Amino acid sequence: MINRIRDVRREKGLTLAEVAERCSPPTTAQTIGRIETGMRNLSLDWMNRIAAALEVEPELLLRSEQADQPRIVARLTDTGPEALSTPRDAVLPTALSGGGATMAMTIETGSGEYRAGDQLWLREVPEAEHARLINRDVLAPRPGGRFAFGRMIDRDADRVALLPHGTGQRQVVIEHPAWLAVAEMLVRKL
Repeated sequence: MINRIRDVRREKGLTLAEVAERCSPPTTAQTIGRIETGMRNLSLDWMNRIAAALEVEPELLLRSEQADQPRIVARLTDTGPEALSTPRDAVLPTALSGGGATMAMTIETGSGEYRAGDQLWLREVPEAEHARLINRDVLAPRPGGRFAFGRMIDRDADRVALLPHGTGQRQVVIEHPAWLAVAEMLVRKL
């Protein structure tokens, strides 16, 4: 098995020193560099520490020698597309910004700005931050194992009001939602 620590670290725009500082307990940039290059073995403990520092799932740090990984081969700048000097592994998002549980929802029927076939990634938001979700798309659980999804248009201490996407939809009011998850990334096939 080959580790992907360098690819993940570069994709996140972090230096060796920044990753070392984010480890718990902190370590040195040299130690992270030795693990990246294979000069030091990647133990389960180190894999968990480095994954937490990079905010990814630990298994994302490993790669089979035979498996073909998606590669980043170019970047689009203001002057047009440019080739990278060295292609690198594309890192799929597993942890969205801000912590909280990550979940996904598939769109099977287009509604509003969402199209059939889209995949929407959401992040659970702590209750203390619910007020900042006004005018954001959120998913909320409802009784009986159902969900509500739409633009949050109102909130008070006991309830939230969501306006579903699409024309002619009525607002949905949810009393004491167990959690709210905000839409953070849309994946759409071209």
